[in-house]
Amino acid sequence: MDPLAQSPSPPQANAVWLGDIELWPPVVLAPMAGVTDFPFRALCRRFATEAFARAGGSQPRAPKHTPGLFVSEMITARPLVEGDRKTLELASFGPSEWPRSLQLYGVDPYHVGEAVKRLVGEGRIDHLDMNFGCPVPKITRRGGGSAIPVKPKLLARIVHAAVSSAGAVPVTIKFRTGIDASLLTYRDAGRIGQEEGCAAVGLHARTAEQFYEDGANWDAIADLVTRVNIPVFGNGDIWEAHDATRMMRETGCAGVIIGRGCLGRPWLFAELIELMCGAAASEPPRFAIVAAVMREHAQAMVAWYGRESMAPSRGLLTVEQVAMRAFRKHASWYTKGFRASAALRERLMHVETLNELDALLGGCDGDEPFPEHALRAVRGKRGRQRKVALPAGYLDDLDDDRAPHVDAEQLSSGG
Repeated sequence: MDPLAQSPSPPQANAVWLGDIELWPPVVLAPMAGVTDFPFRALCRRFATEAFARAGGSQPRAPKHTPGLFVSEMITARPLVEGDRKTLELASFGPSEWPRSLQLYGVDPYHVGEAVKRLVGEGRIDHLDMNFGCPVPKITRRGGGSAIPVKPKLLARIVHAAVSSAGAVPVTIKFRTGIDASLLTYRDAGRIGQEEGCAAVGLHARTAEQFYEDGANWDAIADLVTRVNIPVFGNGDIWEAHDATRMMRETGCAGVIIGRGCLGRPWLFAELIELMCGAAASEPPRFAIVAAVMREHAQAMVAWYGRESMAPSRGLLTVEQVAMRAFRKHASWYTKGFRASAALRERLMHVETLNELDALLGGCDGDEPFPEHALRAVRGKRGRQRKVALPAGYLDDLDDDRAPHVDAEQLSSGG
């Protein structure tokens, strides 16, 4: 671990304003499909809020202040407009959740505008993020996600539709550096975000071709910072708290977006908050603490999946079965790197009740320290570098501002 991460130092960040929301410290939970549901967002938020209470000092904050922003799973515009049940469920928030931050995906300016009008008109959101960075083939081969910034005029139309429909709700956009090394798009995307009125932009410093492999190119983040006058959030290869402060020092970015680094480690947000507030980052937890967090997370998922609105999706399964099956991937991430974790993870992949989870965790050594080698272990999405799947002839006319085929918005959620 970097010794700087354990040493108190002056605050490493300034507040970022998203409309009238004061974000300080400026750390953001990246939207991740199948991961950033309310239980996980709430857990990350708890760690951030408690850390800020310990380390945030007495400096007065704005009435609408939040120590961290925690974004929903990706929601697709057209199904939202059409009232698709699954999409509306994904767009729901916890009763006390604030700010309610939602990521929207869309390829057609009309549907994006109508979706934003619905979200804002029904009072569902406090912040909107737009997805222009998803590299998943089922998205890009339909002209969506990271394929959109290739066509700047189309990107501008979509962003304009979102911002003009959002009213006072701040809009941000997130994108990658480009399709591949020969077709970089982040400079145009950042410029368009600024020109169309976005409150900030987020850059995942990889191309779509890189997927989630190779190192993130932080130089691109630094370059974008010099080209726009709105805040730039950097994303890519933040595994420990000191990675975030190093990214901010080296690139000048205003804040950081945390994705895979917090999977199985929601306390990373506490470490980030502490370090940015000038305090020493907490030591990684021993297994007993990890097990307690796992239990808290699983129980929250049971409560969330037990809501009446979730009943149609449960079928013949019990609430606990549905929740615990969804929790299994988290269980694998939490236990990665601990002694005999491979055997433990195999057994965790079959748990269907909270009692079964308790029995498994109770048989482990609670005093085992968090394995240092697991701090930088990759969790979540992986994928080798691959040629980006695009619609036939998609690159023939980059000035084309027409929306891709209607099928591009049939998905209710994406990567």
